[in-house]
Amino acid sequence: MKALKRLGARRAAVLPLLAVAALVTPAAATAAPDAHDAVRASTLGAQAAQSGRYFGAAVAAGRLGDGVYTGILDREFNAVTPENEMKWDTTERSRGSFNFGPGDQIVNHAVAHGQRVRGHTLVWHSQLPGWVSSIQDANTLRSVMNNHITTVANHYKGRVYAWDVVNEAFADNGSGQHRPSVFQNLLGDGFIEQAFRTARSADPAAKLCYNDYSIEDWNSAKTQGVYRMVRDFKSRGVPIDCVGFQSHFGAGGPPGNFQTTLSNFAALGVDVQLTELDIAQAPAAAYTNTVRACMNVARCTGITVWGIRDSDSWRSGENPLLFDRNGNKKAAYRSALTALGGTPTTQRATATTTATATARKSAAPATRSAAALPSSFSWSSSGPLIAPKPDSTHDIAGIKDPTVVYYNGKYHVFASTARAAGYNLVYLNFSDWSQAGSATHHYLDRTAVGAGYRAAPQVFYNAPQRLWYLVYQTGNASYSTNPDISNPNGWSAPRNFYSSMPDIIRRNIGNGYWVDMWVICDSANCYLFSSDDNGHLYRSQTTVGQFPNGFTNTVIAAQDSKYNLFEASNVYKVQGTNQYLLIVEAVGSDGRRYFRSWTSGSLAGSWSPLAASESNPFARANKVSFPSGAWTKDVSHGEMIRAGYDQTLTIPNCRLQYLYQGLNPNASGDYNSLPWRLGLLTQTNSTC
Repeated sequence: MKALKRLGARRAAVLPLLAVAALVTPAAATAAPDAHDAVRASTLGAQAAQSGRYFGAAVAAGRLGDGVYTGILDREFNAVTPENEMKWDTTERSRGSFNFGPGDQIVNHAVAHGQRVRGHTLVWHSQLPGWVSSIQDANTLRSVMNNHITTVANHYKGRVYAWDVVNEAFADNGSGQHRPSVFQNLLGDGFIEQAFRTARSADPAAKLCYNDYSIEDWNSAKTQGVYRMVRDFKSRGVPIDCVGFQSHFGAGGPPGNFQTTLSNFAALGVDVQLTELDIAQAPAAAYTNTVRACMNVARCTGITVWGIRDSDSWRSGENPLLFDRNGNKKAAYRSALTALGGTPTTQRATATTTATATARKSAAPATRSAAALPSSFSWSSSGPLIAPKPDSTHDIAGIKDPTVVYYNGKYHVFASTARAAGYNLVYLNFSDWSQAGSATHHYLDRTAVGAGYRAAPQVFYNAPQRLWYLVYQTGNASYSTNPDISNPNGWSAPRNFYSSMPDIIRRNIGNGYWVDMWVICDSANCYLFSSDDNGHLYRSQTTVGQFPNGFTNTVIAAQDSKYNLFEASNVYKVQGTNQYLLIVEAVGSDGRRYFRSWTSGSLAGSWSPLAASESNPFARANKVSFPSGAWTKDVSHGEMIRAGYDQTLTIPNCRLQYLYQGLNPNASGDYNSLPWRLGLLTQTNSTC
């Protein structure tokens, strides 16, 4: 974000991007992905990720030493659910004494392989230690329940994507009422609401789900009972984000109205998930119908099969899963992948030798990369969605440089406010883009962030630290932290990542400006990228454990001519792949802003062109349709709508959206006073 003067119409020479990274080897370069790969992937998780979904499996810690088991797990699935390791009889077998070892084993494996984790389960009448079942005092039980939820959820905060907060609380007797249990008997109907409120307090970032079986048939009394509860919770603001349908089906598969059930629950404003899927004898058609029902409901966000191989299943005698006892793909696997939109591939019989398992495991990253981004993009743009809202102390001309996360049912947007006097930051939130224009603007110069030059924000949740970070430029690379993103007054005063400008930047910046700081982390390191308006992209790094301190080893990660690699760099992890996406704002031969893009297999590696020219840009106004009228010729500094909100900056690999700044083509004058507005690009050549 260049804050000093408007760039005039200049013709910039088109030069190839030169990657300059430490210890780059030829193997580090990633070839430009084939566009077909973004349409069809060859694994369940990669294909589900193309529509922003997950395809997961229930995992047992005791089987993680089985090479065939983990080979399939790591290759095929992008989510896991601990089968028993987070249940009460494991985590708190005796009162106040917690055991997280088995659960940690699964979570650590998942995090290392880029898989999200569903926590299962916090409150359940079964697999409950005897000391809990024998409690006879309501106040004691309430205290015990709240402490258990809080302790377990706090332990896994930032690493668990969603919790089955309460499991199987409804009866099977056709009454549509709650089943008898120690919780129901002592605490009454309100125990479920209490559990959800406690879970929200313990982990505000996790999605909170109710999970049950035999609720797939819309006409079932049990289904209707759960539906009434969810509708009541949503009407009263009880924090519930999702409903899990266990989907343990007979050979006939799901009921004919299963999609209707999913749609009706989704219409209440919750996500729906198939959480424990298995089908007796695994008929291919039954798996097709089940997966297709989820794919046809926009808020059906994921599918989990309850086990990996038939031999791992709690219903092993019915062979209900997608892989046989030797780990071979069954016909049901191919039908499920096809229903997800993928292309089945032939698999030889899986040997059980360590050598074969190791070879498969080492090949898994290449398999997952099949969900790569396309090599060209087309977009449609909204009209201006967010404009300045001046008040008596803020005479704002433009709103710029947005960063955005979707968290807890709302879009949270931070942006620069521009006026002749300079720059600062603003925050707003809303539930739907149609509400963006009416959202309240909270000016951060009234908070500890302070007055003075603050611009070009980036926001993310640091899961290990359980803190929100707001990164921005102040003349240095600065940041503030906040435990609650929705509280604009909660941000800390600015701190700097560096004591001063790194020498390598000082030597190369020329007449440019040090701008647009961007942080992204992998499992081991955090990287800070920045630009200099002079054709250089810089990268520093520190360890995840040291962050936000210790940024060193500043290098030129990429360089080009000044206007081909100008500013506003964004770096993202592409969901379900081993691919990173870099986009950088360039200035075209017509003087208008647009974006080029590159990919890499590593944040510390070299970058290969993706859509990286004026004729084939990542995003440029002359390649964008404007159904409401062409209000801008610039596609300038903004941010992708992410698939999550944590420090990995993960984006979906199809149906991309980009919140950007645009400008009335006839506007002129002082750069700081230009009337920038925010609009939303939506990818139109996505096939998922």
